[in-house]
Amino acid sequence: MSKLEQIIVIEPPYDLKFKGPFTDVVTTNLKLKNPSDRKVCFKVKTTAPRRYCVRPNSGMIESGATVTVSVMLQPFDYDPNEKSKHKFMVQTIFAPSTATDMDAVWKDATPDDFMDSKLRCVFELPTDNNKMDDVDATKAAPVLNSNADGTSAPKPISASMDDPEMKKLMDECKRLQYDVGKLSDENRQLKDEGLRMRKHSSSYLPSLLVVIAAIFIGFFLGKFVL
Repeated sequence: MSKLEQIIVIEPPYDLKFKGPFTDVVTTNLKLKNPSDRKVCFKVKTTAPRRYCVRPNSGMIESGATVTVSVMLQPFDYDPNEKSKHKFMVQTIFAPSTATDMDAVWKDATPDDFMDSKLRCVFELPTDNNKMDDVDATKAAPVLNSNADGTSAPKPISASMDDPEMKKLMDECKRLQYDVGKLSDENRQLKDEGLRMRKHSSSYLPSLLVVIAAIFIGFFLGKFVL
């Protein structure tokens, strides 16, 4: 048990919280502030040294200075039913103002010189409520029709029969439909001319023209619908 009260201010003071998921390294910062007028040496120890990486795990804090310690939890298979028993201890001692060799300071210290503070590790996973809040925020966000440069995208223009261009397209469609009918009649007449005409490739030319005409009609009708 420490004989002296801890002189440095530790933040957080009691719990080291690690937020999952724990499929990657999770880092939590531990701040050590020295409010005294003397140098303080520190060491950070843990009951599970293989599970954590601590940088720096020891050092010296000047009077009035603050040191940030990064505690990195290594990836592992998290079991929410298993309560964490991992703990950390921040151990400190006063150092002479002229001290430069920390190993010597720790070596010369007696158990009564040590000041200890213990923290427990807490593992947290994102709650379902947080996930739902993210979804609701996404749904509540207004959806704007805009271009990549931030300008408003043009609204689709509805087709109108009073539009001159639309009338022109309709007339063109009617003309093409008439041509298709005329080509169909010619095709039937050519088929009736005899076996010789039907055996030659020229007998299939009107059919090809019908297909081409149908393609043009589909093109103009597609433009009309869009």
